Amino acid sequence: MSSILLADEAAVAAALERLLDLAVAWEGPGGLRALTGVADAIRGGASGVHPFSSGRLDVGRATELLDELSPRARALLDHVDAAGGEGRTESARRGVSPAEAASPVEEVLSRGLLLPRDGGTVYLPGEVGVALRGGHTTREPLDVVPELAVSSRDQAMVDRAAAGAAYEAVHRVELLLDHWGQEPPLALRTGGLGVRDLRQAAAELGVDEPTAALLVEIAASAQLVATAATQDGTPAWLPTDAYDAWSALDAADRWTRLASVWLDSDRMPGLVGSRDQADKPVNALTPDLESALAVETRRMVLGELAALPPGSVLATGAGSPSLVQRLGWLRPRRTRLRDELAVWTLREAAVLGVLGIGGLSTHGRELYADGEPAKSLAPLLPKPVDHVLLQADLTAVAPGPLENLIARKLQLVADVESRGGATVYRFTPGSVRRAFDSGWSAAEVHEFVGTLSRTPVPQPLTYLVDDVARTFGAVRVGTAESFLRADDESVLLELLGNPRSAGLGLRRIAPTVLVSDTPVDMLLPRLRELGSAPVVEAPDGTVHVARRDLQRTRTPRSRRPAGLVAAREAASLSQAVRAIRSGDQVAATRPTLDAPTTPSGSLAALRSAVEAGQSVRIGYVDNHGTTSERIVDPLQVEGGWLTAHDRRSGQTRTFAVHRITAVKSVTSSP
Repeated sequence: MSSILLADEAAVAAALERLLDLAVAWEGPGGLRALTGVADAIRGGASGVHPFSSGRLDVGRATELLDELSPRARALLDHVDAAGGEGRTESARRGVSPAEAASPVEEVLSRGLLLPRDGGTVYLPGEVGVALRGGHTTREPLDVVPELAVSSRDQAMVDRAAAGAAYEAVHRVELLLDHWGQEPPLALRTGGLGVRDLRQAAAELGVDEPTAALLVEIAASAQLVATAATQDGTPAWLPTDAYDAWSALDAADRWTRLASVWLDSDRMPGLVGSRDQADKPVNALTPDLESALAVETRRMVLGELAALPPGSVLATGAGSPSLVQRLGWLRPRRTRLRDELAVWTLREAAVLGVLGIGGLSTHGRELYADGEPAKSLAPLLPKPVDHVLLQADLTAVAPGPLENLIARKLQLVADVESRGGATVYRFTPGSVRRAFDSGWSAAEVHEFVGTLSRTPVPQPLTYLVDDVARTFGAVRVGTAESFLRADDESVLLELLGNPRSAGLGLRRIAPTVLVSDTPVDMLLPRLRELGSAPVVEAPDGTVHVARRDLQRTRTPRSRRPAGLVAAREAASLSQAVRAIRSGDQVAATRPTLDAPTTPSGSLAALRSAVEAGQSVRIGYVDNHGTTSERIVDPLQVEGGWLTAHDRRSGQTRTFAVHRITAVKSVTSSP
């Protein structure tokens, strides 16, 4: 066995013992054999070698035939092997001798180095794949664990870099959800977030779209944001009440909540922005971003980094590919998605502050070990401050991260101009007006900035607040469904004073003008009930007189004669009876199948039929869920597919073994 496996003999012997202990293989008279179905289950697995072709060739003979090929034919086989061992060809002639071969495809087909399947598909037999690899199943040793490309960094530097990223991640989630609390983005019909809204969120946070998608997905997974109906009934993404409770926590505890949700989430934010099978962009927050591989891959990545000694980080450039290669060795039957998930995990962990300059931080190790990362992270985060420094140019400088309540109030009165170690806020007429729109008065704004600043309030800021307060509310805007106008003021006063008009929502805005919240079509009959005789005024001021529309209904269709209806019902009933009797006759004369068999039982029966050259009757479920019975002559069973001659159609077809419900041998043609 060690001759065909490129590995140490002791490692191969240990692996065989493991397979025997798991009952995946067993010792027969002819040597070790795998259980039925194992070859189909691992087809195209770690080595990529297909099953051997039932003694048609051996590795030695395949090596001799490879030496006879032209360089172009040998390059063709190498390409098919690198592409998974399968290909398609429709123009090549079949059944020609090696001397008659006119192309590289015919050259390898004539020697049996590629075997045909139905539909123009060809595949590389296992013995040919082993011969291409120099007599082994793989080109690389199987028992050599790939090493990670690492370099050395001070662990304290790694922790500080990761803590800075962690603080930025928490701060950006707060900014995003505070913004969505005032201007919520609409939810798509599929439940996702629109491409334009994601782009706006990235611009608001000052990050790229993949980072914004990651933060949005984490916030939704942490139940800090969810879909809800706005005031006009439109579904939108809004912060939840859990966000208010989360905002009251310390920064380290807030980060722990986000990082823990990310580590155990089955969501894949890395797919956002890519194209699906229909060539449509994949949106954030859609239900299709879930995968069972996400959690396992994240924990595998952090586990490999946690196994490194403190101070060891992934080398720049080569670290990420070496990690992907190592995960591929640990999970040989991986998919391409697993490799992408590993790369996404490294990027997402760096954005969240789990990693710092390519290494696992101390609080990241605590997170992976389900410990208490907040205790390790809290001393590294900047202490919140409760004051700002007002400048004469209408700006305020926060010398550190402001406390949550103070930061929210200041963002209501001023706009954030720049972020960093010291955040700069700018007061503008629009920002001060925003505070007034929220219910603040000029006195409250003066008091807030005066108590918040460690420096005297500059005179330009005082003038700005007073000027905005002077013009605020000079023009009032309201909503009205209808209006009442009369030349005689007493008519309107009488309506206002009538107790029966209290439900009309009448309000006087001028001596001769009333407005109402009641629509015109409801207001007119109510006014007439009060004894008034109103008329409708057109937009141009003229009196609009309209008569009531005449109402009509459709002319009923003439009924069919009772005799014709009875005749049609009798004909339908007679046809149904004939169909039932015909089905009973067919069921009585048709041979019945045995009880349904399991997929493994069907596979064993079909393989026996292939070896014996015997016809079988199978029950088969098609793509529409319809079960039919067929008599077929099995030719080959491989890869979970049955290739057989179908006597009903007279053609050679393939059947999925898992769709075959029963198998029964037949001795003669039906």
